[in-house]
Amino acid sequence: MSVELGHFALVLALALALVQSFAPLVGARLGHSALMRMGEPAAITVFGLTAAAFAALTFAYVQSDFSVLNVWENSHSAKPLLFKITGTWGNHEGSMLLWVLILALFGALVAAFGRNLPPTLRANVLAVQGLIATAFLLFILLTSNPFTRLVPPPIEGRDLNPILQDIGLAIHPPLLYLGYVGFSISFSFAVAALIDGRVDAAWARWVRPWTLAAWAFLTGGIAMGSYWAYYELGWGGFWFWDPVENASFLPWLSGTALLHSAIVMEKRSALKIWTVLLAILTFSLSLLGTFLVRSGVLTSVHAFATDPSRGVFILAILVFFIGGALALFALRAAALTPGGLFHPISREGALVLNNLLLTTAAATVLVGTLYPLLVEALTGEKISVGAPFFNLTFIPLFLPLLAAVPFGPLLAWKRGDLLAATQRLQVAFALSAICSLAGYLLIDRASALSAIGMALGLWLVLGAVTDLALKAGIGKVAPRMALRRLVGLPLSMFGTALAHAGLGLTVLGIVCVTTLEVERILVMRPGETVEIADYHLRFDNMGPFTGPNYTEDRAAFTLFSGGVVRGEIISSKRLYTARGMPTTEAGIRTIGLSQLYVSIGDNVSDDGLVVRVWWKPMVTLIWLGAVVMMVGGAVSLMDRRLRVGVPAPRRAATATAGKSAR
Repeated sequence: MSVELGHFALVLALALALVQSFAPLVGARLGHSALMRMGEPAAITVFGLTAAAFAALTFAYVQSDFSVLNVWENSHSAKPLLFKITGTWGNHEGSMLLWVLILALFGALVAAFGRNLPPTLRANVLAVQGLIATAFLLFILLTSNPFTRLVPPPIEGRDLNPILQDIGLAIHPPLLYLGYVGFSISFSFAVAALIDGRVDAAWARWVRPWTLAAWAFLTGGIAMGSYWAYYELGWGGFWFWDPVENASFLPWLSGTALLHSAIVMEKRSALKIWTVLLAILTFSLSLLGTFLVRSGVLTSVHAFATDPSRGVFILAILVFFIGGALALFALRAAALTPGGLFHPISREGALVLNNLLLTTAAATVLVGTLYPLLVEALTGEKISVGAPFFNLTFIPLFLPLLAAVPFGPLLAWKRGDLLAATQRLQVAFALSAICSLAGYLLIDRASALSAIGMALGLWLVLGAVTDLALKAGIGKVAPRMALRRLVGLPLSMFGTALAHAGLGLTVLGIVCVTTLEVERILVMRPGETVEIADYHLRFDNMGPFTGPNYTEDRAAFTLFSGGVVRGEIISSKRLYTARGMPTTEAGIRTIGLSQLYVSIGDNVSDDGLVVRVWWKPMVTLIWLGAVVMMVGGAVSLMDRRLRVGVPAPRRAATATAGKSAR
């Protein structure tokens, strides 16, 4: 019965999404306040109904209700409870329901906490959100219904894809979708402003917190996906330039540009047209990623291979929203005022440079991702565009951006002094240069590029620290006064510094593991030892193990350093019995910020085993930096000036004014 209730809840959600789509829009056009206010309860109810449908599907998974086609295809009674729950979104239908649930959540948040928005703008935003929800609810109900029944019901399920039976699946998709779908709010604000014909600094102030929240979630989602692929697939890499990886990276790049552009618009009323266009393009890239993953045009470990009808439906949604938004932009752009002027050497100029480099970098990734699909569609020939292309096109664009990041916060608005900013950064530059030179001389004299890369990562971290130190007056005023100033700085300044420092940590981790990694591939037998990076790894034995829904052969290794045992590492090969699919489970030992990574291969004669061992120096900085960036986004959102709501006194004043007007 709960399955039918979940299905019915989706149908009701579709009906109310239609109300949310048109009632506020018509009310805004007619100036009818009652119609405009209908969007708020409709958005909240759509979220409640979608949440009920999602809960019903989750309950079916927990109960192993194999009369539901989706549960039968993606679950098994022996599967651990955690993976039964996460399996709810480990498939096309369930993940699309999660997608719509998060979309409805953001619409409900606007309805609940957007009281400070002008009524017309709020009504238009909720209407656009309702249109998006309507389109995807129709997509689910017509092509991807997760509640389809099987008659007669099977006794047992087919189990979930083994590589998805991991804790990473509990974290990665929800975070990624909160970012992907979160940009729908920026899109809705842009379209709503174009409908209303009014884009100003207040608009940028309203859209910025939503964009920042989506950006922070997307940062975490990409990082978690990278780490999941790193340890679960057994290949030892953190980024492959896989098309589906690129599909999530593209809106991150354009979303980063949108964040910085919105700052210029809010502070200086400049870049209005460009900011609105970026808001449209960022969510458009999210929709494009959804299409690539679910249309079946890509073959990837991340992709859901689905039938062409679903791809055509999503393509129609993509064309409608992207084409419609861009057409509206073309009609309204000429009426938008360009905004304030500024000198090229200024904070605005630095942020414009940031935008140019980010969007150009995004364009190169987009071309490299779509070009093979275009060639195949036109000629039938399959080609691949891999890491060499992206490294040669993306990295040269990103390096000058990273080098310029510390200068931006130190330049004044409207007209800045580049020489003065350079002088303020002398200590940061000197320290980063000294540290990288020491690394070059003491660690690896064979790679000058690694020293340059390390200097760049340290430059970003030290530049962020310098910015806070200068704003607090450290070195110029008494320590107690400097501490008081530091504590009194706006939280958004700390958030910016953390985001830039986190980026520097990620760069440092990428450079170190790329240039200093050590790899050994060999055949080992019990009792044999391999030396790698001042450590000795001994292969002890190989033995069987039985899990809840798999069997595996475990290889046990002992790690030594200086003749002292440092711990045990277990690496294994699993076989999931229901699907008959093997997986490789890497053994990883974290030592400080570095990791020893062990992956086993095939058995050979005389009890031999193919073993791949990597020493990955500073590799954890890649994901630690992403966490710091997320924290930076969260700290910025805590800033009073960036909250979605408004301070209580102002709300009280507004309420008083409203009563007097009535």
